[in-house]
Amino acid sequence: MTRYAALLRGVNVGTTRIAMADLRRLVSDLGHEDVKTYLQSGNVVFTSPPTRAEILAEGIERAIASELGLTVPALVRSDAELAAVVDGNPYAGRQDDPTRLLVAFLSAAPARAKVAALTVPGGENVEYAVAGREVFLHYPEGGYGRSKFTNAYLEKKLGVVATTRNWKSVRALRDLTAG
Repeated sequence: MTRYAALLRGVNVGTTRIAMADLRRLVSDLGHEDVKTYLQSGNVVFTSPPTRAEILAEGIERAIASELGLTVPALVRSDAELAAVVDGNPYAGRQDDPTRLLVAFLSAAPARAKVAALTVPGGENVEYAVAGREVFLHYPEGGYGRSKFTNAYLEKKLGVVATTRNWKSVRALRDLTAG
C-alpha cells in the first residue's frame, strides 16, 4: 500500500466550495483507506494500492463531478514524490518564512520550450525553479498574494494545470503521507 496526497485546484478559495467531510467520504467511497484532509483547501491524504497518479486523480475528479456537480482538477503525489519535493526545494535553506516559499504542483511536466520562455513579470522579485512536475517559488520581498507570478500565470505560460501550496502545507502533506 502507498500513501498519496490529492491536491485539488481552486477549492474553497473562490466560488468552488467543497466540505472536507464530503471530500473524505468521496475518496473513501472510491475504496481508498485511512482518508484524512488537511486544512479546508482541498488537500486529501489516503492509502491505496500502488497506482498511477493520473488514474487516482481521474477517479477523484469523476467522483466530485458525479456527486457534487463540480469540475475540479486533482493532482496526486505519492509519499515518495512529496518527500522528494521537500528534499529538493532549492530555496528551503534561504528562507524562514514559509509563506514566502511555495510549490506549484503541475498536472504534467511542461514542454521545455515553455519552461525556457517563462519569465517573472517586470518589476517583481521572484525566484523560481521548474523541476519536472513542480515549480519551486520564492518571494523574498513579499508574499504570493501581491504577485502577478501566480498559479493562473503559471498555467497560462506553461500550458498545464497547476495548484499551489505554501511551504508549511507542503511539509505537512509530506508528513501526513509519511505515515
